[in-house]
Amino acid sequence: MLEISTQKDVMQAAGVIVLRPVRRCALLPRLSQANRQLSVSTGATTTDVPVVTPLPAKSSLKMRAWQLHCYGDIDELQFTDKLKLPQIRNSHECLVRVRATTVNPIDLAMLRGYGSTLLSMLRCRPGEDIEFPMTLGREFCGELVQKGMGVDNAELQLGTRVWGVVPVSQTSGAHADFVVVPASCLAPAPVELDDSEAASVLYAGLTAWSGLYLTGGLGGVCGATTTSGGGANKRVLVLGGSGGVGTLAIQILKSQGVQVLATCSEDAVEMVRCLGADHVVDYYNPVAMEELCNYAPYDIVLDCAGQGGQHAGDLKYDFRQYITFSSPLLANIDKQGLGLGALKNVSDLLQTNVKAAQRGGLVKWGYFYPAAHGIKFLQRLVERRKLMPLIDSTFEFGALPKAYERLKGGHLRGKTVVKL
Repeated sequence: MLEISTQKDVMQAAGVIVLRPVRRCALLPRLSQANRQLSVSTGATTTDVPVVTPLPAKSSLKMRAWQLHCYGDIDELQFTDKLKLPQIRNSHECLVRVRATTVNPIDLAMLRGYGSTLLSMLRCRPGEDIEFPMTLGREFCGELVQKGMGVDNAELQLGTRVWGVVPVSQTSGAHADFVVVPASCLAPAPVELDDSEAASVLYAGLTAWSGLYLTGGLGGVCGATTTSGGGANKRVLVLGGSGGVGTLAIQILKSQGVQVLATCSEDAVEMVRCLGADHVVDYYNPVAMEELCNYAPYDIVLDCAGQGGQHAGDLKYDFRQYITFSSPLLANIDKQGLGLGALKNVSDLLQTNVKAAQRGGLVKWGYFYPAAHGIKFLQRLVERRKLMPLIDSTFEFGALPKAYERLKGGHLRGKTVVKL
């Protein structure tokens, strides 16, 4: 049984209160304003006030979506406006009308077939081996319009403005008018963020949170299992501090009293410093990079720049943990199959740790994990005005392939948003 929303009220758009981190400067108060000044060239709208409308009659239950029918490049994305709405198949699932979504590096990688060997096993139902058509999109902000009878979270009422993430095991993602996700992957969207900003937090934010608190154990057992966070007086180096994960990682760390150092390109140094980083260096400047030795050892070196575990052995400074989000785990399985790929993963991890042993630390692989208490942790930071996503560019839904092209071009300063 499902509950169906019939509300027609206009959702109230709340003003964004600008984040003011420990290190204040003139740039940061303009971040919220810059996020709202959407480029005319992308065809973005200028309002985030969603109208809450009822679902259409059953005879017209169709929606728009960008689908993938085979792996390849961006030109494989196909638009349809005749797709059936995704169905709730579990009593703990929810149907959300998507108002804004994003394009993440994982979407571009999955478009090309990354992780298909293992993920297709998770996506396909028993007795089936069909993984296409696939709809990408890992995060969103929207309106809750249906929910299973097993959803007992009092905060998730029909018509609620929500933000959420889509597990990578799903073939139906958020690059569509509607998406179905487990209730544990949803929460009321913070009023401090508009739709575009709210859609830009959870995937990168949960990736950073998971790397720091689940993989890195920064806050101990409580940090990994509750919303308490932690890490005061620790020292963390963030490689790639200007990207989607890096910008949120810096803000998370500073909110917990961590000493943060970061690397980025020269043109992003001021921006990263305004996020609160205590010391920022241009990674193209060898003299500046040498300065990082003066702050060693690091409790964690967080690789948000795609350097990979092999890079750990080349570092000139000591660390206790090197955590990278660019692990070969899925790629090895794609190339060599489940059995041999798993053995190759063990071998790769051992080799990188042997190489990095001279620095006295461990190399670990970070990952995205859609934990409900991780979402709550990020929500509290937003409410305390300690976390604000950066938006690089915004596109209309019909121009979604252009958002992929923007991401493919690299050198982003924040997230790529798509508005529906």
